[in-house]
Amino acid sequence: MESDAAAYLPWFIIREIPFLGNQGFNRLLQVFGNPDRILAATPNALRSVAGISQKVVTGILNHKHYTAAAQRELNRVAALGINISTQHDVNFPGLLKTIQDPPPILTYQGILDPDAPCIAIVGSRNASSYGMDTARYLARKLSGMGFCIVSGMARGIDTAAHQGALDATGKTIAVLGSGLQKIYPRENKGLFYQIQRFGAVISEFTLDTDPYPYNFPVRNRIIAGLSCGTIVVEAKKKSGSLITARLAAEYNREVFAVPGSVRSQKSQGTHSLLKQGAKLVENETDVVNELSHFVHLEPVTGIPLPNAVSKPVLDRSRKQIMQLLDAYPQHIDQIIEASRMDSSFVSAVLLELELLGLVNHHSGNYFSIVKE
Repeated sequence: MESDAAAYLPWFIIREIPFLGNQGFNRLLQVFGNPDRILAATPNALRSVAGISQKVVTGILNHKHYTAAAQRELNRVAALGINISTQHDVNFPGLLKTIQDPPPILTYQGILDPDAPCIAIVGSRNASSYGMDTARYLARKLSGMGFCIVSGMARGIDTAAHQGALDATGKTIAVLGSGLQKIYPRENKGLFYQIQRFGAVISEFTLDTDPYPYNFPVRNRIIAGLSCGTIVVEAKKKSGSLITARLAAEYNREVFAVPGSVRSQKSQGTHSLLKQGAKLVENETDVVNELSHFVHLEPVTGIPLPNAVSKPVLDRSRKQIMQLLDAYPQHIDQIIEASRMDSSFVSAVLLELELLGLVNHHSGNYFSIVKE
């Protein structure tokens, strides 16, 4: 273990060099081949690399000043049982290698399959129940067909996407905008550990990096880079999810968007993507038709999802109320008026349907149907 960790020390030292970002690190790797040669390079050789400033050259020439910090970080990674993957390792994701500025180093917890066909599902943190249900549904279906679901473990759509994959006991990857010792958001701590059972939580940042706002657009390139396609479920006009979609397009990956209400701000971003040529998603078939060549697994049939139960048989009046419901929440008064039934009866039926898991009850006495 110690000898394995020692091999990563030059990578960790270079990551400590001030003023050197991923692009500079990648340029140096392209010229010198590996970190050992970068650290041993002459001043003139370093200066000849395009985009490498004198400050970076000075830092590399004086890299011994950063060795202690790199060694401490590496020791902590080893002590915590965290895995490492560099661009030179066989477990580094193949698609991610092909983007313009792949992360030189990834640390991760869980199981990282470099050949898994990945699809990203992203969207609003402040998502609607329609958006959450749709993200979870798509993730569950696509995961069951062999896709690994990639997202950012943020609130809202990201969380629903990971949960949908877990519902199907499928693979999922969370890409953090912080270090692995800074779980964010805190309420997703349980999800953080659940994901590791069927996939991986990964980060390009040092262990104690806080979730600074500028980290998230940076990590979005990894979400897009890992994936053969990106699905945006809900997004406002200015949204980090649209950054992920733009990057996916730049990487020549498929971009999908889920349509929503024309009166919802949360649909403005997705509708804008559709106008720009993103593929419309009504169900999982729209995605599979475009990306089936990436998946080598046949969908599992005849085996119910975990905790699946038989659908209850409903009488005529209950079916009528169910038919009035939609993915968008409706107020109970609208349902009563449309059904032309007694208000107390409608209230009782809605409670019954909620207990059966067929209906969602939202604050303010709004109801929506549970998507299968």
